[in-house]
Amino acid sequence: MARDVQFTFDCADPAGLAAFWAEALGYQVQGPPAGFESWDQALDAMGVPPELRNDASAVVDPEDSGPRVFFQRVPERKQTKNRVHLDVRAAPGLAGDARMAALETEAERLVSHGATRLERHEPAPPLDAGHIVMADPEGNEFCLD
Repeated sequence: MARDVQFTFDCADPAGLAAFWAEALGYQVQGPPAGFESWDQALDAMGVPPELRNDASAVVDPEDSGPRVFFQRVPERKQTKNRVHLDVRAAPGLAGDARMAALETEAERLVSHGATRLERHEPAPPLDAGHIVMADPEGNEFCLD
């Protein structure tokens, strides 16, 4: 039986990282629970003090088909290269120069939202169609693929 999955990021700024990944994935920041017009209203009702309100955030697929991505505040900073990373499919169905141009366009867009471009890997057929390695605003690596 297949299971639903959620990807979880440890981070310093859950709201900021959620906003970045919503932009990168075409997701939206998860709305407040039913019956509340805002997260502040819900967190007030739950008795969560203001200093703890950025301890967690999440983004969801607006079409409800992709996995939820959850962001939780942790005290330590990222130390080394990720052992697992996300591949953001930014050039589906494209190959060669057209593929790399689409990846470059997406890389520029994400840099404008706080990402860092790390390196470009040229196409090396038949196994590598080319990709760009990026980092999100907190340094978590991901690939534009």
